[in-house]
Amino acid sequence: MRSYPRNSPQAATRILALAMLADAHQCGSEAALLERLAVHEQLGLSRHEIQTVVHTFCEELLASSGGLCWTDISLLQPERLGQLFGEIDDAALQRKLMNLCIALVDADSQLTEGESRVLLAAMRYWGAHVAPYLPA
Repeated sequence: MRSYPRNSPQAATRILALAMLADAHQCGSEAALLERLAVHEQLGLSRHEIQTVVHTFCEELLASSGGLCWTDISLLQPERLGQLFGEIDDAALQRKLMNLCIALVDADSQLTEGESRVLLAAMRYWGAHVAPYLPA
């Protein structure tokens, strides 16, 4: 799997792609959310560049998975998850991505086990400071 420069828009997009694919499919509500939130602008990429990064990520996952299928996407090896999350070390970007990931996994109003694993991995690799504020 390729590496991207630390805190780059491409590395950030790949984290969002992981969240989108964690339930084994990308639904229309997730794509609509990306568009509504203008995520491409937030990350400094064009719409086409976002799509290219997501597509490339999917291809790399399938090519390097050793038989991993979409339903197992959240079972990525810890070292691979560490590589993905390790490319984002800016605390503000981590918080932004965590909030976007939460919005993405909530886009279809269902939280799957795979999506939970991705969110927990983000907290594990980035630390508890990325946990969103949830009012009582």
